[in-house]
Amino acid sequence: MIKSELKNNTAIITLNRPEKRNALHPFLVEQLKNKLGEFEKDDSVKSLIITGEGNTFCSGADLEYLRQISNNTSVENYKDSKSLADLFLMIYNFPKPTIAAVNGSAIAGGCGLASVCDFIIAHPEKSKFGYSEVKIGFIPAIVSIFLIKKVGEGLAKQLLLEGEIISGKRAYEIGFVNYLAEDVLDESLKLAEKLNGNSVESIRLIKQMINTISNLSVQEAVNHCIGLNTISRSTTDFKKGIDSFLNKDK
Repeated sequence: MIKSELKNNTAIITLNRPEKRNALHPFLVEQLKNKLGEFEKDDSVKSLIITGEGNTFCSGADLEYLRQISNNTSVENYKDSKSLADLFLMIYNFPKPTIAAVNGSAIAGGCGLASVCDFIIAHPEKSKFGYSEVKIGFIPAIVSIFLIKKVGEGLAKQLLLEGEIISGKRAYEIGFVNYLAEDVLDESLKLAEKLNGNSVESIRLIKQMINTISNLSVQEAVNHCIGLNTISRSTTDFKKGIDSFLNKDK
């Protein structure tokens, strides 16, 4: 259900269910979590790209699975929801830069999958984004957390309550998408190469810092960042970077 490869220190995970429009399924979710765990531990991996096979990024849950969950018990639905939430948190908290290369539709849970990545690169017309759950009596509960962090409450309400599908160009205009490109995978690899040249330790600490301080008061955030500043100044990358800067080396 997924494919993976490594290109110049960048891991690429491809959702590989084109006949199902790369829809989310419990087995696919478990495969993704296992592969993410592998890449997190692999020091040769400095960045991660997630994309979809064919002309769809991820269409959310497939129809067969939707029928199944409508008949699940509360306990079964809780376990299933937690498994998906664990996947989103693994990507959101991944210590290396993550890029969603959105080559087509990213709907409902698929849109959520893109939103937990650090960067979204999308085709201006072929890519589509939206949360259609409201149209079938469902609630985009877990994915709403990350949407609000991306675009704020006002735009989140508009997208979640209307349930409309928007183009990649419109998603870029509202700040959901970072970059537009005709070839999203190629552009993602270029961005990854640039990110791979930055300090691994600094990236890890910056991601951790942003995730933490977004939930703190200003004073709590300042106190937390004082500690992070202290830690970052003792890292090997910082010491090497300062030496290179002072010696005018690259």
